[in-house]
Amino acid sequence: MSQEDITEITVDAIVNAANSSLEGGGGVDGVIHQAAGKELMEACQLLNGCATGDAKITKGFKLPSKFVIHTVGPIWNNGTRNEEALLASCYKKSLEVAVENNCKTIAFPNISTGIYHFPKDLAAKIAIENVIGFLENDQTIEKVFFVCYSKENYKIYKTILDNL
Repeated sequence: MSQEDITEITVDAIVNAANSSLEGGGGVDGVIHQAAGKELMEACQLLNGCATGDAKITKGFKLPSKFVIHTVGPIWNNGTRNEEALLASCYKKSLEVAVENNCKTIAFPNISTGIYHFPKDLAAKIAIENVIGFLENDQTIEKVFFVCYSKENYKIYKTILDNL
């Protein structure tokens, strides 16, 4: 767990909290697209979008990471539209794509907790539980980083992880 800029981390793959068009946007999505360069946008256009809860991969281009795994988190609607399961799927699918592409290290942002308004405590719990559950069954990935841009998310993750 760290509090820094996900675009500066040297790992095999960083995860992008993308929108369904994969054409860049605000928050971490916009930062990743800007840091990776126009080639990332061109590669994303070839993917024909991505469904909520799914994940697709591109090269990292100008980023220190080899790959960017794009996943589309759910927009929070008071938990009435299967948001928890969809967010869990984002983590599972991203890890599956990482394994399929021989990634040993991966960094996750706080998916859906920005403009999609997923409750931060619940999102962190879902992220940690699903990553741990995946790693218990597949040891391909050697290191997972939760990159928390805000102090609030960092404190939430630290509290959960300290209590494991």
